[in-house]
Amino acid sequence: MKRTIIMFVLSGLVLVTFIVWALNSKMSGGIQEILMMAGGIIVVGFAIFLAVGRARSSARKEPPEDELSKKIMLKASALSYYISIYWWLFLMYISDRVKWESHTLVGAGILGMAIIFLLSWLWTKFFGFRYE
Repeated sequence: MKRTIIMFVLSGLVLVTFIVWALNSKMSGGIQEILMMAGGIIVVGFAIFLAVGRARSSARKEPPEDELSKKIMLKASALSYYISIYWWLFLMYISDRVKWESHTLVGAGILGMAIIFLLSWLWTKFFGFRYE
């Protein structure tokens, strides 16, 4: 139950941070800013989805993590790790061709890793464990 509360609190803090950032910055509405904001909202939405699932399981007196959910998380994390290596190689390749600041590239890399994990988790959850 502690993890569920922490997930809700962190998701709320990230949403508040996004709102403060959007209000205080002079956003021009460029594609880069829109993609960063959309990626952050997607990641926060995924965290809230997982927290709600844990809260429902806790309300039904089920264990917080069963063997299947642990296996899905392990498989998704391994898959996202291998894809994230290629993501960082791609970012290194385009870093010479675009005129982004280094902190923007690092932010895009971290956000990309989070979205890759989300997609890996969804793939593993819906298509299961093939060839095992």
